[in-house]
Amino acid sequence: MNNKVSPKFQMKLIKEVHDEIWKEFQSYKEVNLYITKWHEYEEDINGHYENFSFINRSSGEIDLLPTLHSMSGEDILKIAIDLGVDTPDFIPSIPTFKNVLKDDYKIAFSVFQKAYKQIQSDPGVAIGLVNSALEGIIKEILRDERIRLDLKGSETLYRLTILIIKEFKLKNDDFPKEIKTIANSLITINQSIEKLRSEMTDFHGKTEEDTLISEEIFATLVVNSVTTVGLFLNSFYKRKYPEAENEMIVEEDDYDDLPF
Repeated sequence: MNNKVSPKFQMKLIKEVHDEIWKEFQSYKEVNLYITKWHEYEEDINGHYENFSFINRSSGEIDLLPTLHSMSGEDILKIAIDLGVDTPDFIPSIPTFKNVLKDDYKIAFSVFQKAYKQIQSDPGVAIGLVNSALEGIIKEILRDERIRLDLKGSETLYRLTILIIKEFKLKNDDFPKEIKTIANSLITINQSIEKLRSEMTDFHGKTEEDTLISEEIFATLVVNSVTTVGLFLNSFYKRKYPEAENEMIVEEDDYDDLPF
């Protein structure tokens, strides 16, 4: 499955992103610096790869609109999310999830990327890999020294989900019964994903008589379920255990640069 955004929606979204960038940065220099941060460039003996092209005006300044049009729909969505541009016609959970993984869960990000590419060609592999990615996220959270949970390393997704729901106290009386019901549903969802991986994919030995997941639509359902559950668990974790703000240390030699 390719994560395609319809051309009509892209045209509308690019215009909104274009206007928001100018509203936010207001100068060619700042706009160019911002766009550069989204640029990926790699070069090897076979040539080079870049995720989009910089298009400049005759004056040498960036021509933002055609530069944005040279980007993929997924990159445009990422920029829209970063700028706070509404995307009501498209649920951006997967691009958002990838951004979260890339920053905080690098191994899970690599696994999820592989899973995403396999949705159409090998749905069973995609399901198995996203199961592993979600396991990795939960393990990473539960290994936070503030939680102090001693994991054996062999816990399954189902067991890990029970542990994190308990740690987050989502089934305590402090929450409405509807939230507790959803917490139970998260456990059920992850148990079902684990069972699909174990019983209906090639990740464990199978025979011709066994039922295997072979349709893209079911892999898509599982991947979307993992992104939703993963985003919620990460967001709740960040809220419950916020990162300590680093104190700014000012060297003596830097005093002359202070604006007061």
